[in-house]
Amino acid sequence: MSVQERKQRERAERERLIVATARELAEQQGWDAVTTRRLAERIEYSQPVLYSHFRGKREIIGAVALQGAAELATAVRTATSTAAGPRERVTALARTYLDYAARNPAVYDALFQLDGGLAYAQEDTPQPLKDAFAALLETLAEVAGNGVHPALFTEVFWASLHGLATLTRAGRLLPQDAAHRVELLVDRLAVL
Repeated sequence: MSVQERKQRERAERERLIVATARELAEQQGWDAVTTRRLAERIEYSQPVLYSHFRGKREIIGAVALQGAAELATAVRTATSTAAGPRERVTALARTYLDYAARNPAVYDALFQLDGGLAYAQEDTPQPLKDAFAALLETLAEVAGNGVHPALFTEVFWASLHGLATLTRAGRLLPQDAAHRVELLVDRLAVL
């Protein structure tokens, strides 16, 4: 291995450490607790080293969001790949999405609530975000209904899931009705 390859590998490892540490800190204490000073202390590197990877917290949030998008896409595809039919696939998608949001609130915030400097629904949207949307579209396109554009249907279904995730987390919905909400969403929006 050349010196250049070793340096690139070490740089990539430092970047992974920064993102993992930021994510861990955000999940434990919230995004307000994630500062470059605190991250530098936790990873035992100087702030200039941290700034050599990310210009600031906004880019770190963006890196966490991209990681989360990739995880969400994988989770949705895994859950829907084992479901027997369209109804089961859509239900699995909805449950997986809501479960991911509940288990990873800081990552979910990085994806959909905070400014990570990422373009959404644009030409320059990063591939992990496009892939997360595609994971939803793959299942939802088959239940959009005649004359309904599959991507538009996916946006509406996704917006409904996002609303449920956000309102549930804020304690504005009764937890005991969570399964019924998913059933209602699937029954009323999807053409099965």
